[in-house]
Amino acid sequence: MNVLFLSPGYPTEMNYFARALARTGATVFGLGDQPHGALPEAVREHVAFHLQVPDLWDEPAVEAAVRALAARHRLDRVECLWEPGMLLAARLREALGLPGMTVAETLPFRDKELMKQALEAAGVRTPRHARAASAAEVRAAAERLGFPLIVKPIAGAGSADTYRVASAEELDEVLPKIRHVAEVSVEEYVDGEEYTFDTICAGGEILFASSSWYRPKPLVGRSEEWISPQTVTLRDLSSPGLVAGRELGLRVLAALGFRTGFTHMEWFLTPRGEAVFGEIGARPPGARSVDTMNYCCDNDVYAGWAEAVVHGRLHRTFERRFNSAVIFKRARGHGRIRRVDGWERLRSELGAAIVGHDLLPVGAYRRDWKQTLLSDGWVFVRHPDLATLCAIADRVGSELHLFSE
Repeated sequence: MNVLFLSPGYPTEMNYFARALARTGATVFGLGDQPHGALPEAVREHVAFHLQVPDLWDEPAVEAAVRALAARHRLDRVECLWEPGMLLAARLREALGLPGMTVAETLPFRDKELMKQALEAAGVRTPRHARAASAAEVRAAAERLGFPLIVKPIAGAGSADTYRVASAEELDEVLPKIRHVAEVSVEEYVDGEEYTFDTICAGGEILFASSSWYRPKPLVGRSEEWISPQTVTLRDLSSPGLVAGRELGLRVLAALGFRTGFTHMEWFLTPRGEAVFGEIGARPPGARSVDTMNYCCDNDVYAGWAEAVVHGRLHRTFERRFNSAVIFKRARGHGRIRRVDGWERLRSELGAAIVGHDLLPVGAYRRDWKQTLLSDGWVFVRHPDLATLCAIADRVGSELHLFSE
């Protein structure tokens, strides 16, 4: 099978998905705006041919280049797991007559209003919502929906440019911050814990499923610099709350007609035990969440996705052995990292519970925590018992410190 894979070099997780395709037996044709030699070492040798285009978002030019490539090489599938490129991938499939998600099928995964409209028509409980393209429309939607509410981009990913607004006065403060966003979704704020329901599917059948818990909710984690946000991938999916989320996810996938690939759904468990839909993407979760699935199962979820795409089934067995978590660390201060405190003690005392890390080295400039959840590094931990895992993750969050100046 020859697979055209969009942007194998960026974001980082795309390296591992492209590599998995090659290791599963596919011939990978890359498509991106960098030359083959500039691809990260982790993926370079696994991309048999790389089509470099000057501008990945110039769709007519990209389509013409891909058509020329298809005239020389048979292409069997077009795959994209990066949110901004999903509609481009769908248009290329249609242009080449290849299987996979069409533009019409992709749009509800990219446009939050179309998404919720499709789900409401199927009887799925979603937050009350409205589309707005101007400050006046946002204010009108807020008056209609009431406070508190959430304002976020129609086609956003993660929690970038997303705000919880509790009053008209707070809305006046938020509106200038989202002036650069063409369209937003204004929606009811749902009070509850936030979880995910993530799947790998083939032919409409779920082959792998996982759920993670955000500690704290992403909006909270994005609002305070001192917080070390956590994503906890859960070992036991049989608790009543998670079962309700899975049932919700099954209804969502059926309503949107999803067939093959990765999905990432976020949902809320209210204090009354109700599972309420948040949003869904036809892609894997970001921010190293696929790696927490790997640590949970002691297996390779990247390869699982590739097997579903190439073979329509899984050759490997995923057994949930651990709860696992990634903890994101933010340095104190500004400028270059000058020292790291607590790391050696934590490594000594926690031992095998720490299974991976990537912290900025001393001398590196700290990152803008408002622009990336990955912040100034992260630590992976795991343990079979959830309470113990959370205690371990909290120790990393409170006892590991990076200082910059």
